[in-house]
Amino acid sequence: MAWKTRAVACELVDPPFYRPQPLARVEATYRELAEGRDGDPGGTWRSEEVDGLQLWRFTRPTPSPGVVLLLHGFGDDRWGTSPALKWFPRLDAAIFTYRRRDDALRRGRPAPAVTFGAMESRDVVRMVHHLEASGIERRRILLLGRSLGASVGLLALADLEREGRGPLAGLIWEGAPASSRSFAERLVRGPEDRWWHVLAPPIGAAAAFAAGRMGGYAPADTDLLRRTDGMRLATPSLCFLATQDRLAPPEVQRYLSARFQHSHVVEVPTWHLHCAEILGPAYTTAIRSAVDEWFPLDAGRGPERPLPVR
Repeated sequence: MAWKTRAVACELVDPPFYRPQPLARVEATYRELAEGRDGDPGGTWRSEEVDGLQLWRFTRPTPSPGVVLLLHGFGDDRWGTSPALKWFPRLDAAIFTYRRRDDALRRGRPAPAVTFGAMESRDVVRMVHHLEASGIERRRILLLGRSLGASVGLLALADLEREGRGPLAGLIWEGAPASSRSFAERLVRGPEDRWWHVLAPPIGAAAAFAAGRMGGYAPADTDLLRRTDGMRLATPSLCFLATQDRLAPPEVQRYLSARFQHSHVVEVPTWHLHCAEILGPAYTTAIRSAVDEWFPLDAGRGPERPLPVR
């Protein structure tokens, strides 16, 4: 049991399947996205340093009503999530890698631990503040997160709304793990090694505690229900809910959706992060319908270009 606990804890803080892509491949992907394909208008990339993080901003060729901040998932980075900007042809985009883990690993340095949203959500709050300082109003900033990116987005949104400075344009999310402890327990309940399943609750709890010590965070700070308790979030929400999700409990997704004043839930009979595959074009249609509602065509536009960063 001690061996299994440590193995799960290590996976929580350092996903064993994650390897950052060579910069040449990342740059090639970004060039393709800039050119625009399959009906996407493309745009222009530039990067900015923000408190030790690197933010990549994608500006469309015509003035945009807002920006989508893309939040990557567990064992991913800015490269893997960047193609999602094609779901938002009307919007500028921004993306970064939490805690700059990709650059650390490429340079052979110790990588910051994955903290299951405890610290990553603070990075998102800082990026929203940075976008605001560059001239983009909060109500013109949309968050997109899937898997751990959804958890990070929900945690960041709760903190942003507690500031009392108004809602964001919206949050689009799918498959948010309920907490590091919940996720650890579900890793133990995997399709293999079924003899561990009966021990999943104690192993999950112990692994989450150990991961918290390794990563320097409190596991309770990753608990979505706890962190949003008593809130009625004013930011509108679109949730894709996989009803057979093993890693992000469907009942927790429903509880979280109910904490939004304005929420639309699309339930899909599939498993973790397969809603787009099952829905096909309807997935993109749902996203673009939400964007059209949150950024009406006749509501005016934001600044043609962000203000200079000082």
